[in-house]
Amino acid sequence: MLHSQSLEATPQPDLRQLLEELYRGRNLQPYRSGQSIRMLSDEILVVCRGVVQLGTLYDSGDESLLGLACPSMPFGLPLSSIRPYQAMALTDVDLMRLRLVEIEQSPMLAHGIFRHLARRLQQTEAVLAMVGYRRVEERLRHLLMLLKQEVGQPTASGTRLSVRLTHQQLANAIGTTRVTVTRLLSQLQEEGWLSIDSSRHIVLPSHTHS
Repeated sequence: MLHSQSLEATPQPDLRQLLEELYRGRNLQPYRSGQSIRMLSDEILVVCRGVVQLGTLYDSGDESLLGLACPSMPFGLPLSSIRPYQAMALTDVDLMRLRLVEIEQSPMLAHGIFRHLARRLQQTEAVLAMVGYRRVEERLRHLLMLLKQEVGQPTASGTRLSVRLTHQQLANAIGTTRVTVTRLLSQLQEEGWLSIDSSRHIVLPSHTHS
């Protein structure tokens, strides 16, 4: 089975802190979970809180997951040639909008965004590997491992996913039904592959692998 070693966390510059210093006083743009995010051709958006689901829509009407933009990650129309290119708040999110001209005029900002674009590239490869699994269970395991790398918080009992996703949100991300995700999460919990804490967050034990 594929391991997500390519997504192991490496020291990264704190882009959010840099943005706060450069744009002190600029309001963040909030979106509620499930909201579609408006994107413009001359803007880059940076996630300051939460997780954004990136995807596209096929002619058949089916949706496809392209990636997850997690805190400090940039996304936007200038960074993709896929059309239609869609962004939806997978959780409640706060975004900062940056015009391309602002980035071009700030070498420090451009460098910070480039470093986090490298994370997005690694993650894109992981998503490609995930959608290649025919079994829904393997797609779910791989998605949870991806979230572990991106939004995991170490705890005494394992790695806690800092965002709480509904079964429907997980189902949307891997192209299945809520009922199937509910069944598989119960199965994985019985196997000891994951647990659910008192606040309904998923916890992956330290020995968990995809």
